[in-house]
Amino acid sequence: MAIAPIDLQTLFTQVDKVGRTQIAEREGQALHQAILGAQIQKKTEEHLQQVNEAQDTGEGADKINDKTQRQKERNKNNKENRESDEEDGEDNEGKKSFYDLRDPSLGKKIDITY
Repeated sequence: MAIAPIDLQTLFTQVDKVGRTQIAEREGQALHQAILGAQIQKKTEEHLQQVNEAQDTGEGADKINDKTQRQKERNKNNKENRESDEEDGEDNEGKKSFYDLRDPSLGKKIDITY
């Protein structure tokens, strides 16, 4: 099928419209990519600001509780030992305990003079 001169006249008058359409499509794609990039960036910033829900630790929390329970028992035993030493006033070697050597008025008075 041959192109008649009248068809060429019609095509040449529409070339500028086709060019504008193609430029608008390219700009639209670039604009669309910029919008998507901004949305992705916003989502990642929101994700970084969020506090994540804790995952199930399984037996790990029980182990921590066991450790704290053992620590409490040790502290209780140490406290009982100190109390028995304070009651005796002396250690097994015949020396005075650390608690007997402290100044009784230490830490009970506040000096407010400058």
